[in-house]
Amino acid sequence: VLGSSPVTIVVTSEADTWDIDTSSCLGCGQFVDWDKMPEPQQPAQIPRDVLGRPPKELKRLAREGCWGWSHAGRARLYPRLIQQVSCRLVTPDALVYRDVAGRLFGKPSVSSHPLPEFLEGCPLPTYCLNPHGVTALKKILICVGALFPDITHSPLLPALAALLLHYSEDEAQCFESVSRLVASNAPHGGYIDQSFLAHQASCMTFGDLANKHCPAAHKLIAGAAANVLEVYSEWLSWLFPGLPFGYAVRVLDVFLLEGQKVLYRIALALLKQFRLSVAPAGLQGSDIKAELQAFARNIAEHVTADKLLERAFGIRLFSRKEIWLLQMANRKALMERGITVVQRRPSFHLAVDMQNFSSSTVTAQEMRLVWSWIPERFSLFPPLLLFSTSEDGCSLQRFYTCCEGYEPTVLLIKTTEGEV
Repeated sequence: VLGSSPVTIVVTSEADTWDIDTSSCLGCGQFVDWDKMPEPQQPAQIPRDVLGRPPKELKRLAREGCWGWSHAGRARLYPRLIQQVSCRLVTPDALVYRDVAGRLFGKPSVSSHPLPEFLEGCPLPTYCLNPHGVTALKKILICVGALFPDITHSPLLPALAALLLHYSEDEAQCFESVSRLVASNAPHGGYIDQSFLAHQASCMTFGDLANKHCPAAHKLIAGAAANVLEVYSEWLSWLFPGLPFGYAVRVLDVFLLEGQKVLYRIALALLKQFRLSVAPAGLQGSDIKAELQAFARNIAEHVTADKLLERAFGIRLFSRKEIWLLQMANRKALMERGITVVQRRPSFHLAVDMQNFSSSTVTAQEMRLVWSWIPERFSLFPPLLLFSTSEDGCSLQRFYTCCEGYEPTVLLIKTTEGEV
C-alpha cells in the first residue's frame, strides 16, 4: 500500500557503482563479494520520480525490470518501498536493532549465539555475500528471533534477509526492512509465513493453483510422483534459494510491491516451463523433487528472467482476497487434522492407502491421479465408499439415499465398453 505522500528519489544515469561518497546509499555494498555479483547487461532507465508514480504504474515498472540491472538503484529503492508497507504499529526498527545487537554481540562473538529454532530445517542461502556479510546475516536472524518470538517456522525469511542485505547500508537497515515485512498487516495478504501451519497451508494452496492453472504439468508430476503434495511442499524452495541470484532479485523487485501472490505466479510459470522443457525427453529419474530443484538452478538455460516474469504475469490468477480465503480453508483443514507444528515427513500428504487400494472401476495409478485433482483440504482425509452398484444395486433412489449428507463426493463410472 503506497502512502499518500510519495517519496521522490533521484537516480542518476552515472556508472552503476557504489561510491562511498554517495550520501544516498552510504556504505552500501560492504557485505557483497563483487566477484560473484552478476554484471549489469544494460543501463537502467529509472524515472527520477519513480516513487511518485501511481501504484499500478509502479508495479508495471517493476515487472518490466525498470531497475532490474541497477545495483545502486535497488539500494536506493528497496528501503523506500519497504517503508511504505503497511505494518503493525509497534515494529522494531534500526534503533532497536542497534540496542539489541549491542547487548547480544557487544562482548562475546556471534558464534556463541545459536541461530533461532525457527530456522531448523530451513535453507540459509548466502548468494553473493562475503564472509562479513554472512556474519551480519546470522546476527540479523538472531535478533529477529529474539524480537519476534512468535515465529516458529519460516523458510522464506532467511533468503529475504540475505537478498536485502546485498542492498543495505548496514545491518540495522536490513533488520528494519525484514521487520516491516514480518510485521505487515496488509488486508488479505502478507509477505512471510511465520508458522509451520501457515507454510503448509500455502503449499496446499499452491497445489490447488497448480491443478487449475498448470493441468499438463500437474498430470506429469502426478504420474511420476508417489506423493504429489510432497513435491509441492517444496514450491517455495524453487524460488529461494533455487533460482540464481540474478533471477531471485528480479522476483524480489515485484515481491516487495505485490506480496506473496507474486511468488505463486512465478512458481506456476516455473512449473509450466519445467513441463515444456522435459516433455521431449520425459522425466529422467524417479526423484521429481530433485529434478525440479535442478531445473530452477539451471533456469538460465531455458528462459530469461524477463520472459519468466512475463509468463508469470500472463497467468490469470485468483484475486488476492480469493487466494487468502483458499489459504484459510486449507489452514482450517490442517487444524482439523491436528497439523499445527513441524512433523517428521507428515503422512497427511496422501490419505489414500495405495498399497491396499482395490477397485473394479479404476486402477491404483488412476486413483492416485484422480486424488491429485481434489483440492488439498479435502484430499487430506481418507475416502469413504458410499455406494457401489455391485453391493447396492442400480437404483437411483438408493444412490441418493446412500450419498445424502456427505460432501464433497467423487462419482466414478465405468461403462460397459470399459471407459472410465
